[in-house]
Amino acid sequence: MSNPVNRRDFLSMMAGGAALSIVRPVLSIAQNRPAGQGRMNVLFIAVDDLRPQLGCYGQQQIISPNIDRLAARGLLFERTYCQQAVCAPSRVSILSGTRPDTTGIYDLNTPLRKAMPDVVTLPEHFKNNGYETLSIGKIYHHPKDDSQGWSAEPFRAGTFPEGTWKGRGYVTAEAIGQMQEYNKTNPNMQGRGPAFEAGDVPDNAYPDGANTDHAIRELNRLKDKPFFLAMGFYKPHLPFNAPKKYWDMYRPEDIKLADNPFIPKNAPSYAVTNWGELRNYYGIPKKGPCSDDLARQLIHGYYACVSYTDAMIGRLLDELDRLKLREKTVIILWGDHGWKLGEHAGWCKHTNFELDTHVPMILSVPGMKTAGRRTRALTEYVDIYPTLCEACGLAPPGHLEGLSMMPLLDNPDRRWKKAAFSQYPRGKVMGYTMRTRRFRYTQWQDRKSKMVFARELYDHEKDPHENVNAAAEPEYKQEVQRLSQMLKRGWRAALP
Repeated sequence: MSNPVNRRDFLSMMAGGAALSIVRPVLSIAQNRPAGQGRMNVLFIAVDDLRPQLGCYGQQQIISPNIDRLAARGLLFERTYCQQAVCAPSRVSILSGTRPDTTGIYDLNTPLRKAMPDVVTLPEHFKNNGYETLSIGKIYHHPKDDSQGWSAEPFRAGTFPEGTWKGRGYVTAEAIGQMQEYNKTNPNMQGRGPAFEAGDVPDNAYPDGANTDHAIRELNRLKDKPFFLAMGFYKPHLPFNAPKKYWDMYRPEDIKLADNPFIPKNAPSYAVTNWGELRNYYGIPKKGPCSDDLARQLIHGYYACVSYTDAMIGRLLDELDRLKLREKTVIILWGDHGWKLGEHAGWCKHTNFELDTHVPMILSVPGMKTAGRRTRALTEYVDIYPTLCEACGLAPPGHLEGLSMMPLLDNPDRRWKKAAFSQYPRGKVMGYTMRTRRFRYTQWQDRKSKMVFARELYDHEKDPHENVNAAAEPEYKQEVQRLSQMLKRGWRAALP
């Protein structure tokens, strides 16, 4: 294990602008492991498009008993933020331990190894340290990315049902017919049928269930060797396809629409999108809002998918217990970014709002003394890489741009980061956003000249749903100036 970084060295590295991963001595969780117990395994659970709308986050309308029981045995992070609210850049940041301006990946088109051919990724680091590393389901956006990081070719379950499914996981004849009809008139959008489906089928008729079956087989094979098993769930990503029994958990009349279905007052045009991702599905209007009935169906579908994914996570946790692996397995659960369900006159992600950048994260480490607690410390997804290294007693590589969260397992209330940083591009303009304990501050600026075209400021003490951009209000003039300077200094200056 590397020596701890003292304050003098920390300030020196900040002044030099070097990539920084603060390394502390491994906590007693790792140091005091009984002799012969061996190295900790890692179960790395990724969930696509999962916002913190879960029972353990106080969202009582959602049925998520298995994620809730994981939270009861781990530390729940109330204020974690992704680095960019879209799939590929967010996942690359997590798996490389670096931020989008370092990866250079801001869209869905660039595989990690094209942009960063030599970076030591999170799974590769574990593989280099004697772990068998497996990717099941969706981990990277590009399924063949990072072959050097995995011990075997990434596994993504294929045809559902056998010989008939092709596209985005549809199983009913009606949905497949609508997909084929849509494909004829939209040849560049192949595979997009309806935005939701509720097949009366078993769990493994859809990809997430079949991938879970495979993960359970792999857990049984790996039970006597150190492993890093990455399990990536597709749902609740569009289309909202889940077995009918999960739809039946929710009554349509109980589904509530968003309380703020409007663009924030004084928000610049850069701040919002036309939610083209959803509009590309069969039956969704090409312009204008969704009807209330359609909005309720979409929200219902999202809820059903969350409960379906939750049930599959429960199967993994049950198998860990059955195999007596729980006491030597670090578990981290994360959703790659948030998602709008009609709020701010929008759907999907692709913005810098709290709804898009605020994400769920739960960390469970055997031996932790804070199981069942929660922390309000500001944390980021680049922190996952160094955290898992420390939890498993591995020295982290030097390129990381995050901070190990292990000290928060010892004291969830300790002083921590001053801000979390995210960003989103709009053509030649980049929106840099920063979440502090009270504010979300965003600057939209030219990528090259850095000229600022627009600002946003949301006061979460007065406006927790970000309904009013207060950046131009006189009472916030000094705050805007202070936060602008803080944003300019960057993430290193926000470290504790």
